[in-house]
Amino acid sequence: MRRWLKRIAFALAVILLLLSILNASWIAGKPLGGIRLIGHRGVSQLFSHEGLGRDDCTATRIEQPVHDYLENTLRSIQTARQMGADMVEIDVAPTADGKMAVFHDWAVDCRTEGKGNVRDLTMAQIKQLDPGYGYTADGGKTFPLRGKQKGSIPSLQEVLEAVPSIPLMFNFKSKDPAEADQLARELAAARRDPVKLRDGFYGHSGPIDRIRQLYPDAWAWSIEGAKKCSKDYVLKGWTGIVPQSCRNGAIVIPINYQPLFWGWPNRLIKRMDSVGTKVIVIGPSGSDNGMGLTLPEQLGKVPSSFKGYIWVEDIWTVGPALRPGRDIRNQAQQDAAEAGLKRRREAAN
Repeated sequence: MRRWLKRIAFALAVILLLLSILNASWIAGKPLGGIRLIGHRGVSQLFSHEGLGRDDCTATRIEQPVHDYLENTLRSIQTARQMGADMVEIDVAPTADGKMAVFHDWAVDCRTEGKGNVRDLTMAQIKQLDPGYGYTADGGKTFPLRGKQKGSIPSLQEVLEAVPSIPLMFNFKSKDPAEADQLARELAAARRDPVKLRDGFYGHSGPIDRIRQLYPDAWAWSIEGAKKCSKDYVLKGWTGIVPQSCRNGAIVIPINYQPLFWGWPNRLIKRMDSVGTKVIVIGPSGSDNGMGLTLPEQLGKVPSSFKGYIWVEDIWTVGPALRPGRDIRNQAQQDAAEAGLKRRREAAN
């Protein structure tokens, strides 16, 4: 019996050694390229995700503002780039007159003084609205952003004309494949090549599958697919075989779950490169502050050899932490940002 136990222990030790070698990151060498920050919605107001329902208004849940930027506006997108974003994520939605607005919500009721669905309004009607109207950090006692940027909800054409060389991540808010065709027409009208500029597309599988037909070489991924890839890789990646769900898309790596991903980071990145998939590091799973990084110190949890994308919720503070030479904030803005970070850290503890 003891002899068999020794043999079993030896076999297990050999298996563990082989698995360690098969998934060793250092053996793979350093991947090519560099870190690429994705500024979610540009420079935006952060809000609490605690207990957040699908249809809850996020404008009424913001932190005490430390700047006056509003998500998805031209000013927000351009400043995000200046503050270190390599790519800016924007939300697109069709309007009643055949155009596309850059606006996050399905309806305008939450953020603006208007009423109704974006898809039922014309672009001219949407342009009359105040995108900062509904923002409040104290339960509706004050509205610090109201009336300051009325008329600044941009059309997609305005964005494409204003930032012709900034890579964009287009987010579809619906399941309708026809919206992919409409977006493609907008890109063609602006003479924008999403493959050449390294744009990205994500959202529901309906429009994403259609985008892949329209732009076979573009980066397009569905949220469902990215989640399935992450789950499948944790379960099967030890074999060295990349799951089918991880091909030609994205894999998301929460910073608090990095050790669970086989070969992290170098070998995993090379495996994903071989099947046309991008690697995105996101904030901690279960965070109350959104999908991306919200604190500068979170950058320190990403391995120095990592070469891929990092999803950032607060590019206003995280961007300068990685690239201080691109910090355009004055001293008062820096002081306000530090005070906001202090409140965020205290709220998390």
